[in-house]
Amino acid sequence: MSKTIKSEIKLTVELDENRVPEKLTWTAKDGGVNAEEAKAMLLSIWDSKTQETLRIDLWTKDMPVDEMKVFFHQTLVAMADTFHRATEDEKMTATMRDFCDYFAEKLELKK
Repeated sequence: MSKTIKSEIKLTVELDENRVPEKLTWTAKDGGVNAEEAKAMLLSIWDSKTQETLRIDLWTKDMPVDEMKVFFHQTLVAMADTFHRATEDEKMTATMRDFCDYFAEKLELKK
């Protein structure tokens, strides 16, 4: 029988009196990350029983809108890359990357 290895990723959210995130930190000891601060996070989890995606989308109240736009663009690009690795669907990956370029162009993210 093979040995099972567990790895833990910890997310900590500090809220203000109105339950609005003020501080986000994350720890992934196997990745060398210890209580690193973040301004935003998007977490998607697939529930195979219900066949739906569960989400946690958080950002701190001091996350600048211009940084949020860059964060979303980079997330979309990463999703296209992940989709390609997971499915090897070249055609849809190209379509997703085209949308990423369009998104960046419309938000004037690319110089």
